[in-house]
Amino acid sequence: MIIDQTPCEVDRASDEAGVRAAAATVAIAPDAATLAVGRIPLLDGLRALSFLTVFAGHVGLERFVPGGFGVTVFFFLSGFLITTLMRAEFSGSGALNLSQFWLRRALRILPPFYLILLGATLMGTLIDPAATVSGHALAARALHITNYWLIFRGYDGEPPGTGVYWSLAVEEHFYLLFPWIYLLLQKLHLPSSKQATVLWGLCALVLLWRCVLVLAWHASSDRTYMGSDTRIDSILFGCALAVWKNPVLDRPVLPGSLWKYVLVPVSMLVLAASLLIPNVEFRETFRYSLQGVALTVLFIAIIRFRDSAYFRLLSWRPIAFVGVLSYSLYLLHYAVILGVRHALATLHPALQALIALAISMALAWIVYLCVEQPCGRLRRRLHPSNVRKNRHGDCSVNGAAS
Repeated sequence: MIIDQTPCEVDRASDEAGVRAAAATVAIAPDAATLAVGRIPLLDGLRALSFLTVFAGHVGLERFVPGGFGVTVFFFLSGFLITTLMRAEFSGSGALNLSQFWLRRALRILPPFYLILLGATLMGTLIDPAATVSGHALAARALHITNYWLIFRGYDGEPPGTGVYWSLAVEEHFYLLFPWIYLLLQKLHLPSSKQATVLWGLCALVLLWRCVLVLAWHASSDRTYMGSDTRIDSILFGCALAVWKNPVLDRPVLPGSLWKYVLVPVSMLVLAASLLIPNVEFRETFRYSLQGVALTVLFIAIIRFRDSAYFRLLSWRPIAFVGVLSYSLYLLHYAVILGVRHALATLHPALQALIALAISMALAWIVYLCVEQPCGRLRRRLHPSNVRKNRHGDCSVNGAAS
Protein backbone atom coordinates (compact mmCIF):
# COMPACT_ATOMS: atom_id res chain seq x y z
CA MET A 1 0.00 0.00 0.00
CA ILE A 2 1.64 3.24 -1.14
CA ILE A 3 0.10 6.52 -0.03
CA ASP A 4 1.47 9.97 -0.80
CA GLN A 5 4.95 9.79 0.69
CA THR A 6 7.48 7.33 2.07
CA PRO A 7 8.45 6.93 5.73
CA CYS A 8 11.28 4.96 7.13
CA GLU A 9 11.19 2.69 10.14
CA VAL A 10 13.51 2.57 13.14
CA ASP A 11 15.62 -0.29 14.47
CA ARG A 12 15.99 -0.34 18.18
CA ALA A 13 19.64 -1.19 17.74
CA SER A 14 20.52 0.59 14.47
CA ASP A 15 17.73 3.09 13.88
CA GLU A 16 19.88 6.22 13.68
CA ALA A 17 21.79 4.95 10.64
CA GLY A 18 18.63 5.13 8.56
CA VAL A 19 18.56 8.92 8.79
CA ARG A 20 21.76 9.21 6.76
CA ALA A 21 20.34 9.15 3.23
CA ALA A 22 17.29 11.28 3.92
CA ALA A 23 18.92 13.87 6.13
CA ALA A 24 20.62 15.50 3.17
CA THR A 25 17.20 16.68 2.00
CA VAL A 26 16.43 18.47 5.26
CA ALA A 27 17.88 21.79 6.39
CA ILE A 28 19.87 20.68 9.40
CA ALA A 29 22.43 22.16 11.71
CA PRO A 30 26.08 21.03 11.46
CA ASP A 31 25.77 18.97 14.64
CA ALA A 32 22.65 17.30 13.31
CA ALA A 33 24.42 16.55 10.06
CA THR A 34 27.15 14.79 11.98
CA LEU A 35 24.60 12.77 13.91
CA ALA A 36 22.74 11.85 10.75
CA VAL A 37 25.83 10.26 9.22
CA GLY A 38 25.54 7.15 11.35
CA ARG A 39 24.69 5.77 14.75
CA ILE A 40 24.15 7.95 17.78
CA PRO A 41 26.03 5.94 20.45
CA LEU A 42 24.68 7.93 23.37
CA LEU A 43 21.15 6.84 22.45
CA ASP A 44 22.37 3.26 22.77
CA GLY A 45 23.64 4.37 26.17
CA LEU A 46 20.16 5.60 27.04
CA ARG A 47 18.72 2.25 26.01
CA ALA A 48 21.28 0.52 28.21
CA LEU A 49 20.43 2.62 31.27
CA SER A 50 16.73 2.10 30.62
CA PHE A 51 17.16 -1.66 30.45
CA LEU A 52 19.35 -1.76 33.56
CA THR A 53 16.70 0.25 35.41
CA VAL A 54 14.03 -2.27 34.41
CA PHE A 55 16.34 -5.16 35.34
CA ALA A 56 17.08 -3.68 38.76
CA GLY A 57 13.37 -3.38 39.45
CA HIS A 58 12.80 -7.01 38.53
CA VAL A 59 15.59 -8.38 40.73
CA GLY A 60 14.03 -6.85 43.85
CA LEU A 61 15.29 -3.28 43.91
CA GLU A 62 11.96 -1.71 42.93
CA ARG A 63 11.88 0.26 46.20
CA PHE A 64 15.06 2.05 45.19
CA VAL A 65 15.14 1.93 41.37
CA PRO A 66 12.16 3.12 39.29
CA GLY A 67 11.99 0.25 36.82
CA GLY A 68 8.81 1.59 35.24
CA PHE A 69 10.61 4.79 34.30
CA GLY A 70 12.96 2.75 32.13
CA VAL A 71 9.97 1.62 30.08
CA THR A 72 8.82 5.26 29.74
CA VAL A 73 12.23 6.20 28.32
CA PHE A 74 12.01 3.31 25.85
CA PHE A 75 8.60 4.60 24.75
CA PHE A 76 9.82 8.18 24.28
CA LEU A 77 12.90 7.07 22.38
CA SER A 78 10.84 4.87 20.07
CA GLY A 79 8.43 7.68 19.18
CA PHE A 80 11.27 10.16 18.66
CA LEU A 81 13.36 7.97 16.39
CA ILE A 82 10.55 6.56 14.27
CA THR A 83 9.08 10.00 13.66
CA THR A 84 12.51 11.53 12.99
CA LEU A 85 13.06 9.00 10.22
CA MET A 86 9.55 9.48 8.87
CA ARG A 87 10.06 13.23 8.75
CA ALA A 88 13.42 12.95 7.01
CA GLU A 89 11.99 10.63 4.35
CA PHE A 90 8.98 12.86 3.76
CA SER A 91 11.25 15.75 2.87
CA GLY A 92 12.64 13.95 -0.16
CA SER A 93 10.14 11.30 -1.21
CA GLY A 94 6.65 11.30 -2.67
CA ALA A 95 5.03 8.10 -1.41
CA LEU A 96 4.20 6.52 1.92
CA ASN A 97 4.65 2.78 1.59
CA LEU A 98 2.75 1.47 4.59
CA SER A 99 3.23 -2.15 3.56
CA GLN A 100 7.00 -1.81 3.60
CA PHE A 101 6.90 0.15 6.84
CA TRP A 102 5.00 -2.63 8.58
CA LEU A 103 7.11 -5.34 6.96
CA ARG A 104 10.29 -3.70 8.26
CA ARG A 105 8.72 -3.39 11.69
CA ALA A 106 7.72 -7.06 11.61
CA LEU A 107 11.24 -8.13 10.62
CA ARG A 108 12.68 -6.08 13.47
CA ILE A 109 10.22 -6.98 16.21
CA LEU A 110 8.71 -10.40 15.56
CA PRO A 111 11.56 -12.93 15.10
CA PRO A 112 13.15 -12.31 18.55
CA PHE A 113 9.67 -11.79 20.01
CA TYR A 114 8.37 -15.24 19.05
CA LEU A 115 11.69 -17.03 19.59
CA ILE A 116 11.93 -15.80 23.17
CA LEU A 117 8.23 -16.45 23.78
CA LEU A 118 8.78 -20.06 22.69
CA GLY A 119 11.85 -20.35 24.90
CA ALA A 120 10.00 -18.99 27.94
CA THR A 121 7.14 -21.43 27.36
CA LEU A 122 9.53 -24.39 27.14
CA MET A 123 11.41 -23.22 30.24
CA GLY A 124 8.18 -22.99 32.20
CA THR A 125 7.27 -26.53 31.17
CA LEU A 126 10.67 -27.86 32.25
CA ILE A 127 10.84 -25.97 35.53
CA ASP A 128 7.35 -26.84 36.70
CA PRO A 129 5.74 -29.58 34.60
CA ALA A 130 2.72 -29.63 36.91
CA ALA A 131 1.93 -26.00 36.14
CA THR A 132 -0.06 -25.29 33.04
CA VAL A 133 0.72 -22.51 30.63
CA SER A 134 -2.64 -21.16 29.61
CA GLY A 135 -3.27 -21.30 25.90
CA HIS A 136 -5.25 -18.10 26.16
CA ALA A 137 -2.43 -16.27 27.97
CA LEU A 138 0.03 -17.55 25.37
CA ALA A 139 -2.24 -16.43 22.55
CA ALA A 140 -2.58 -12.98 24.11
CA ARG A 141 1.17 -12.55 23.91
CA ALA A 142 1.39 -13.95 20.39
CA LEU A 143 -1.40 -11.62 19.22
CA HIS A 144 0.07 -8.51 20.90
CA ILE A 145 -2.69 -7.89 23.41
CA THR A 146 -0.65 -8.82 26.48
CA ASN A 147 -1.30 -5.49 28.18
CA TYR A 148 -5.09 -5.78 28.13
CA TRP A 149 -4.94 -9.48 29.00
CA LEU A 150 -2.92 -8.67 32.12
CA ILE A 151 -5.24 -5.77 33.02
CA PHE A 152 -8.43 -7.81 32.82
CA ARG A 153 -7.29 -11.41 33.37
CA GLY A 154 -4.07 -11.19 35.39
CA TYR A 155 -0.86 -13.21 35.29
CA ASP A 156 -2.19 -16.73 35.84
CA GLY A 157 -1.02 -19.24 33.26
CA GLU A 158 1.50 -16.95 31.60
CA PRO A 159 4.76 -18.30 30.18
CA PRO A 160 7.25 -17.30 32.91
CA GLY A 161 8.78 -13.88 32.53
CA THR A 162 6.60 -12.78 29.62
CA GLY A 163 4.68 -10.15 31.56
CA VAL A 164 7.14 -7.65 30.07
CA TYR A 165 5.46 -8.21 26.71
CA TRP A 166 2.80 -5.70 27.74
CA SER A 167 5.00 -2.81 26.60
CA LEU A 168 5.60 -4.45 23.23
CA ALA A 169 1.83 -4.58 22.81
CA VAL A 170 1.66 -0.82 23.38
CA GLU A 171 4.34 -0.26 20.76
CA GLU A 172 2.71 -2.59 18.25
CA HIS A 173 -0.54 -0.66 18.59
CA PHE A 174 1.43 2.54 18.04
CA TYR A 175 3.03 1.14 14.87
CA LEU A 176 -0.39 0.29 13.48
CA LEU A 177 -1.97 3.68 14.16
CA PHE A 178 0.68 6.38 14.07
CA PRO A 179 1.62 6.23 10.36
CA TRP A 180 -1.98 7.18 9.56
CA ILE A 181 -1.86 10.10 12.00
CA TYR A 182 1.42 11.30 10.55
CA LEU A 183 0.07 10.98 7.03
CA LEU A 184 -2.98 13.06 7.97
CA LEU A 185 -0.77 15.78 9.40
CA GLN A 186 1.09 15.95 6.11
CA LYS A 187 -2.10 16.01 4.05
CA LEU A 188 -3.30 18.98 6.09
CA HIS A 189 -0.06 20.81 5.20
CA LEU A 190 0.42 21.87 8.80
CA PRO A 191 3.70 23.58 9.74
CA SER A 192 5.89 21.62 12.11
CA SER A 193 4.91 23.71 15.13
CA LYS A 194 1.23 22.95 14.56
CA GLN A 195 1.97 19.26 14.00
CA ALA A 196 3.65 19.21 17.40
CA THR A 197 0.68 21.07 18.89
CA VAL A 198 -1.68 18.39 17.56
CA LEU A 199 0.46 15.65 19.09
CA TRP A 200 0.67 17.49 22.42
CA GLY A 201 -3.10 17.87 22.25
CA LEU A 202 -3.41 14.10 21.94
CA CYS A 203 -1.12 13.77 24.97
CA ALA A 204 -3.44 16.10 26.88
CA LEU A 205 -6.45 13.98 25.92
CA VAL A 206 -4.68 10.86 27.18
CA LEU A 207 -3.97 12.66 30.47
CA LEU A 208 -7.62 13.66 30.74
CA TRP A 209 -8.65 10.05 30.09
CA ARG A 210 -6.33 8.82 32.85
CA CYS A 211 -7.86 11.38 35.23
CA VAL A 212 -11.34 10.09 34.42
CA LEU A 213 -10.28 6.48 34.93
CA VAL A 214 -8.49 7.15 38.23
CA LEU A 215 -10.45 9.95 39.86
CA ALA A 216 -13.97 9.10 38.67
CA TRP A 217 -13.90 5.34 38.07
CA HIS A 218 -11.12 4.36 40.53
CA ALA A 219 -9.30 2.24 37.96
CA SER A 220 -6.43 0.04 39.11
CA SER A 221 -2.82 1.11 38.64
CA ASP A 222 -2.35 -1.74 36.15
CA ARG A 223 -5.12 -0.23 34.02
CA THR A 224 -3.35 3.11 33.70
CA TYR A 225 0.19 1.73 33.67
CA MET A 226 -0.23 -0.86 30.91
CA GLY A 227 -3.13 0.23 28.72
CA SER A 228 -2.27 1.45 25.23
CA ASP A 229 -4.95 4.11 25.57
CA THR A 230 -3.39 5.39 28.80
CA ARG A 231 0.32 5.11 27.92
CA ILE A 232 0.48 6.09 24.26
CA ASP A 233 1.31 9.65 25.30
CA SER A 234 4.72 8.48 26.50
CA ILE A 235 5.45 7.66 22.85
CA LEU A 236 3.67 10.71 21.43
CA PHE A 237 5.85 13.12 23.43
CA GLY A 238 8.81 11.69 21.52
CA CYS A 239 6.90 12.06 18.23
CA ALA A 240 6.16 15.72 19.00
CA LEU A 241 9.85 16.44 19.59
CA ALA A 242 10.69 14.74 16.31
CA VAL A 243 8.43 16.99 14.23
CA TRP A 244 9.39 20.30 15.84
CA LYS A 245 12.71 21.53 17.27
CA ASN A 246 14.20 18.14 16.55
CA PRO A 247 17.82 18.16 17.81
CA VAL A 248 18.88 15.85 14.96
CA LEU A 249 17.22 17.68 12.05
CA ASP A 250 16.70 21.28 13.22
CA ARG A 251 19.01 24.10 14.16
CA PRO A 252 19.51 24.58 17.91
CA VAL A 253 17.39 27.13 19.73
CA LEU A 254 18.13 29.11 22.88
CA PRO A 255 21.66 29.66 24.27
CA GLY A 256 23.61 26.66 25.46
CA SER A 257 24.07 28.18 28.91
CA LEU A 258 20.28 28.37 29.36
CA TRP A 259 19.96 24.69 28.53
CA LYS A 260 22.83 23.55 30.77
CA TYR A 261 22.17 25.68 33.83
CA VAL A 262 18.41 26.18 33.80
CA LEU A 263 16.40 23.85 31.58
CA VAL A 264 18.28 20.63 32.29
CA PRO A 265 18.36 21.10 36.11
CA VAL A 266 14.67 22.03 36.15
CA SER A 267 13.83 18.96 34.06
CA MET A 268 15.80 16.76 36.44
CA LEU A 269 13.84 18.19 39.35
CA VAL A 270 10.57 17.53 37.54
CA LEU A 271 11.62 13.92 36.92
CA ALA A 272 12.62 13.51 40.56
CA ALA A 273 9.26 14.90 41.70
CA SER A 274 7.39 12.56 39.35
CA LEU A 275 9.18 9.59 40.89
CA LEU A 276 9.13 10.66 44.54
CA ILE A 277 5.64 12.09 45.08
CA PRO A 278 3.84 9.20 46.81
CA ASN A 279 0.22 10.17 46.11
CA VAL A 280 -1.33 7.32 44.10
CA GLU A 281 -3.75 9.53 42.17
CA PHE A 282 -0.88 11.78 41.09
CA ARG A 283 1.32 8.87 40.09
CA GLU A 284 -1.33 7.31 37.87
CA THR A 285 -2.42 10.53 36.20
CA PHE A 286 0.09 13.38 35.93
CA ARG A 287 3.29 11.39 36.46
CA TYR A 288 3.60 10.17 32.88
CA SER A 289 2.78 13.61 31.44
CA LEU A 290 5.40 15.36 33.56
CA GLN A 291 7.95 12.74 32.59
CA GLY A 292 7.14 13.31 28.91
CA VAL A 293 7.71 17.06 29.25
CA ALA A 294 10.97 16.58 31.16
CA LEU A 295 12.25 13.97 28.72
CA THR A 296 11.59 16.36 25.83
CA VAL A 297 14.04 18.84 27.33
CA LEU A 298 16.57 16.19 28.32
CA PHE A 299 16.61 14.54 24.90
CA ILE A 300 17.37 17.86 23.23
CA ALA A 301 20.19 18.49 25.71
CA ILE A 302 21.62 14.97 25.47
CA ILE A 303 21.87 15.10 21.69
CA ARG A 304 22.91 18.75 21.43
CA PHE A 305 25.57 18.51 24.15
CA ARG A 306 26.55 14.88 23.64
CA ASP A 307 30.27 15.65 24.12
CA SER A 308 29.79 17.34 27.48
CA ALA A 309 30.92 15.76 30.72
CA TYR A 310 27.27 15.34 31.70
CA PHE A 311 26.45 12.90 28.91
CA ARG A 312 29.78 11.48 27.69
CA LEU A 313 29.32 8.32 29.76
CA LEU A 314 26.34 7.37 27.59
CA SER A 315 28.71 6.89 24.65
CA TRP A 316 31.09 4.63 26.58
CA ARG A 317 31.44 1.44 24.53
CA PRO A 318 30.45 -1.10 27.19
CA ILE A 319 27.31 0.92 27.95
CA ALA A 320 26.49 1.38 24.25
CA PHE A 321 27.01 -2.38 23.70
CA VAL A 322 24.31 -3.17 26.26
CA GLY A 323 22.09 -0.73 24.41
CA VAL A 324 22.65 -2.58 21.13
CA LEU A 325 21.36 -5.76 22.80
CA SER A 326 18.61 -3.99 24.71
CA TYR A 327 15.64 -5.31 22.71
CA SER A 328 16.45 -8.99 23.23
CA LEU A 329 17.64 -8.26 26.76
CA TYR A 330 14.33 -6.68 27.58
CA LEU A 331 12.35 -9.60 26.17
CA LEU A 332 14.25 -12.39 27.89
CA HIS A 333 15.71 -10.99 31.11
CA TYR A 334 12.75 -11.60 33.41
CA ALA A 335 12.38 -15.21 32.29
CA VAL A 336 16.09 -15.68 33.03
CA ILE A 337 15.69 -14.07 36.47
CA LEU A 338 12.88 -16.48 37.32
CA GLY A 339 14.85 -19.45 36.01
CA VAL A 340 17.92 -18.54 38.07
CA ARG A 341 15.82 -18.06 41.19
CA HIS A 342 14.37 -21.53 40.71
CA ALA A 343 17.65 -23.29 39.90
CA LEU A 344 19.84 -21.44 42.42
CA ALA A 345 17.38 -20.74 45.19
CA THR A 346 19.99 -21.06 47.95
CA LEU A 347 22.23 -18.30 46.61
CA HIS A 348 22.15 -14.76 47.90
CA PRO A 349 19.79 -12.57 45.81
CA ALA A 350 22.70 -10.36 44.75
CA LEU A 351 24.53 -13.35 43.28
CA GLN A 352 21.35 -14.51 41.62
CA ALA A 353 21.00 -11.09 40.02
CA LEU A 354 24.58 -11.05 38.72
CA ILE A 355 24.23 -14.56 37.28
CA ALA A 356 20.90 -13.65 35.69
CA LEU A 357 22.44 -10.56 34.12
CA ALA A 358 25.39 -12.54 32.73
CA ILE A 359 23.12 -15.23 31.28
CA SER A 360 20.79 -12.60 29.84
CA MET A 361 23.71 -10.84 28.15
CA ALA A 362 24.99 -14.10 26.66
CA LEU A 363 21.58 -15.15 25.36
CA ALA A 364 20.85 -11.69 23.97
CA TRP A 365 24.20 -11.70 22.16
CA ILE A 366 23.33 -15.05 20.56
CA VAL A 367 19.90 -13.77 19.51
CA TYR A 368 21.51 -10.63 18.14
CA LEU A 369 24.03 -12.56 16.03
CA CYS A 370 21.72 -15.33 14.85
CA VAL A 371 18.40 -13.52 14.48
CA GLU A 372 18.61 -9.73 14.71
CA GLN A 373 21.58 -9.21 12.39
CA PRO A 374 20.29 -11.45 9.55
CA CYS A 375 16.87 -9.81 9.76
CA GLY A 376 18.61 -6.43 9.84
CA ARG A 377 20.32 -7.14 6.53
CA LEU A 378 16.98 -7.99 5.00
CA ARG A 379 15.41 -4.85 6.48
CA ARG A 380 18.10 -2.68 4.97
CA ARG A 381 17.17 -3.97 1.53
CA LEU A 382 13.68 -2.64 2.21
CA HIS A 383 14.88 0.74 3.43
CA PRO A 384 13.36 3.62 1.44
CA SER A 385 16.85 4.87 0.49
CA ASN A 386 17.29 1.56 -1.38
CA VAL A 387 13.87 1.66 -2.97
CA ARG A 388 13.61 3.39 -6.35
CA LYS A 389 10.84 3.71 -8.87
CA ASN A 390 11.51 2.43 -12.37
CA ARG A 391 10.32 4.34 -15.37
CA HIS A 392 6.94 2.59 -15.21
CA GLY A 393 6.42 3.79 -11.63
CA ASP A 394 6.90 0.36 -10.03
CA CYS A 395 8.87 0.09 -6.82
CA SER A 396 12.05 -1.92 -6.75
CA VAL A 397 14.62 -2.65 -4.08
CA ASN A 398 18.20 -2.75 -5.36
CA GLY A 399 16.77 -3.59 -8.75
CA ALA A 400 14.45 -6.36 -7.52
CA ALA A 401 10.69 -6.03 -7.34
CA SER A 402 9.54 -5.29 -3.81
